[in-house]
Amino acid sequence: MIKKLLRSVRDYKGHSIAAPLFICGEVVMEVIIPTLMASLLNYGVKPGDMGYILKMGAAIAGCCIISLFFGVAAGRSAAIASTGFAKNLRHDMFSRIQSYSFRNIDKFSTSSLVTRLTTDVNRLQDAYHMFIRVAVRAPAMLLFSLIMAMRLNLKLSLIFLGAIPVLVVGLYLIMSHAHPVFERIFKTYDKLNRVVQEDLRGIRVVKAFVREDKETEKFDEVSEQIAADTIKAEKILAFNAPLMQMTVYICIMLICWFGAKLIIAGGSGMQEGDLSALLQYTMQILMSLMMLSMIFVMLTMSRASAERICEVLDEESTILSPKEGAVTEVKDGGIVFENVSFAYHPGKDVLHNVNLNIPSGANVGIIGGTGSSKSTLVQLIPRLYEVGEGKVTVGGVDVRDYDLQTLRDSVAMVLQKNVLFSGTIKENLRWGNEDATDEQIKDACVAACADEFISQFPEGYDTYIEQGGSNVSGGQKQRLCIARALLKTPKILILDDSTSAVDTRTDALLRATLAKTAPGMTKLMIAQRISSVQNCDMIIVLDNGYINGIGTHSELLQNNVIYREVYESQVKGGGEE
Repeated sequence: MIKKLLRSVRDYKGHSIAAPLFICGEVVMEVIIPTLMASLLNYGVKPGDMGYILKMGAAIAGCCIISLFFGVAAGRSAAIASTGFAKNLRHDMFSRIQSYSFRNIDKFSTSSLVTRLTTDVNRLQDAYHMFIRVAVRAPAMLLFSLIMAMRLNLKLSLIFLGAIPVLVVGLYLIMSHAHPVFERIFKTYDKLNRVVQEDLRGIRVVKAFVREDKETEKFDEVSEQIAADTIKAEKILAFNAPLMQMTVYICIMLICWFGAKLIIAGGSGMQEGDLSALLQYTMQILMSLMMLSMIFVMLTMSRASAERICEVLDEESTILSPKEGAVTEVKDGGIVFENVSFAYHPGKDVLHNVNLNIPSGANVGIIGGTGSSKSTLVQLIPRLYEVGEGKVTVGGVDVRDYDLQTLRDSVAMVLQKNVLFSGTIKENLRWGNEDATDEQIKDACVAACADEFISQFPEGYDTYIEQGGSNVSGGQKQRLCIARALLKTPKILILDDSTSAVDTRTDALLRATLAKTAPGMTKLMIAQRISSVQNCDMIIVLDNGYINGIGTHSELLQNNVIYREVYESQVKGGGEE
């Protein structure tokens, strides 16, 4: 896991290496200072040698200045390295998510991915910053201070060896109890983000049904759960500071007791300055142990985040281009389904033994009840999902043999949930073709019956679209999405119930203009209204994942019960005009 995460360091390796080196320089200077202070006390202050005092004072001041330089350099390098690591990690995660198939995306909730890209990465950034600074400083300080303390008095230095096992056992108990709580906290963060996203996305529904109090109650419940778990985790971690302080003070008391006895007894070579230096080394050693404990605490907190991030990085897309011999050209828009079955969950097929032959350039309508798998059927064409059994061919080639980008560039799909992004209308439309000219954009909008309302906006095609397209109506959003798809000039155009929000007049006008646009383009239109598909060359009737009938409008009226019932219900109910 650590090896995988460290791949995101990349171009910040230099700063990641420089920071520990500067830290080592800082530590060396700090370890030398107590020895210089001991010499100053023993050979300068005690005998009253002012020359020696000035000499050692200058040396101590020099060490402080050098230590300050190394500390500033280390802080700068560590900051650059940690923020760069976080930037690369977010990029790697986001790129991985972009490569996911629909099946991969279904595995993670949106709120969970947002938490992993934000909160979890921030926690790892803090851990990495601490690691390249404190994780180097603490062991280096511990080692160098131990060496210097033993050099002053080996027997007194053995006191430290008794303190280390106490700290190790205490830290192990703290970490083992805290980690499961942090794992639970991050899962609850996912739930909190989901509640917030759903509430903000559906704020109009919330207000329409006067559910503000209920939504607030739901938010408070999750928020209180996070607070309770966080308090519990902090209570466990709170034992760390008292444990460290108790060990520090006991060691200081023992060193003072035995050190003072040795000085009074004489003959041991122990002087007042040595005891002063030893106490400073005691503080350095035990402070380094405290810093190590902080590292363990941070690692415990960040371990859950690291595991969640690696889940995203480890997830392999279920749909990939062929490694060798990928087809890079789609000859035409002919579509064939051969004995195709598909299931979202093993053993629960939603499409059953589908066989279809759609000629290139055909105008095809697809109709069926809610849950009849109309959307699932068309999503198999650009390989948004992979077929379970059988095969789908486009232009005479199995879709699994195409280079994925080539296939999807040849298929334009207007999904059931129309999505517009923050930006101008032009910027949104150029998702279909980033090099499209203003004239091409207008032509596509005319074909999609969108130019009539765009031209009424004060800013025209430069009108800014708010997040989610909240400042345009549902019908306007659908027509903009159709125009965006037309700009791709695809061989296959799929409209997944994408005229449901427009009136019947506009729907008829839209069908007429689409029929004139790119006559060689294969068009598949999923619709609920018979009027939207009755002029198609071929109409497919789906029922619970099975093909119930195929034919023209007149043929299906004569020999298909489902189609005739839908038609009659819409005519009698005034659904047809």
